[in-house]
Amino acid sequence: MRITEVQVLHVHGPAYDRPATYRQHRMLHHYAEYAPTSEWQSGGDQPQVSAYYLRIEAGSQFGLYGPVDRAAADLVLSDLREFLIGKDPRQFSILWDQLYRIDRHARSSHPMMAISAVDNAVWDLLGRHYDASVCQLLGGPRSAEIEAYASTLGSSLAPGDAEEIANRLRGNGFRHQKWFFGYGPRDGAEGLAANVDLARRLRAAVDEDVELSFDAFMSWTVPYAREWLRRAAPYRPYWLEEPLPADQLEAMAALRRETDVPLTAGEHLYGRWEAFRYIEAGAVDVMQSDPEWCGGVTELVQICTVASLRGVPVIPHGHGVRAALHVVASRPPSVCPKIEYLVNRVYQKLHFEKDFPTPVDGRVAVGTAPGFGIELDESKIETVDTL
Repeated sequence: MRITEVQVLHVHGPAYDRPATYRQHRMLHHYAEYAPTSEWQSGGDQPQVSAYYLRIEAGSQFGLYGPVDRAAADLVLSDLREFLIGKDPRQFSILWDQLYRIDRHARSSHPMMAISAVDNAVWDLLGRHYDASVCQLLGGPRSAEIEAYASTLGSSLAPGDAEEIANRLRGNGFRHQKWFFGYGPRDGAEGLAANVDLARRLRAAVDEDVELSFDAFMSWTVPYAREWLRRAAPYRPYWLEEPLPADQLEAMAALRRETDVPLTAGEHLYGRWEAFRYIEAGAVDVMQSDPEWCGGVTELVQICTVASLRGVPVIPHGHGVRAALHVVASRPPSVCPKIEYLVNRVYQKLHFEKDFPTPVDGRVAVGTAPGFGIELDESKIETVDTL
């Protein structure tokens, strides 16, 4: 069994619904000229949308994974394709290590995202070859369905709106929700008060029934995070995610020692080594590595093992849902309790796929289709180009 072709498919089709999204405070918003000028950001008016899928062939069999970021796709074609031709995909662990060693910069950023795309496509190829789901190849699912938490990126934070959404999600069976802040340090005391008030309003709306987490997207400072944690603590945040930039490991560890509110991070960490440093420093209560960024299924399994040594659960970041779902389902619940599901984004990201994972009563079916079960929906695709 040898890899015979590596392609990136660029699929195009009519646009899906692109609703306006509520502002989210980001790192660059520290600068006034880049801060949001209104509460809402337009969803855009695009007649066409597109996505990139990595396809790896081995004779008559193939593996497919996506959507992948264009920058990562370009690196696969320019830096990895020639090396991959002729390799045995069944040697996925050896292949991963070789890809990691090709480029001295491969340990992070887009090079690691390119490795992630290859690794995930290889796992899909193996699943199709052995007529088994990726989860089955990893040992089998602990149950047919896995709990998901509702990640509300893009949802309105306006008084009344957020409360209604929180209650609707609770009615849909989500026992855990994550909300994103609209303000940060540049917005001063008024913005801080609004961020604290968000926690208060949501807690009052769902009472004690729902776990409420919050995501600061690496955009705060230590004093700002410290003050929010102090003032929001009565509303029992389940966690505060990425209050500081990922490089500020020592500051994150110090902040965690000051608060009883759990802190989480991981989506912007690459590979088991960075995850290990965060865990050993006592910087996180939950590790949130993303299999589309951290090195793929192969590396996420390694990170789960590393985290389990210190009793730190892994709840993967939900940039995509398929790879995370199959890994989580194959691990004990103490190691991987649940997955993240971006309720406003998954249907957009997986627009060109048939039967993509969808929560029912707050749980997502793992599925038994070969590989990840990815099948492109020809009814939504007008053209397919090969890069």
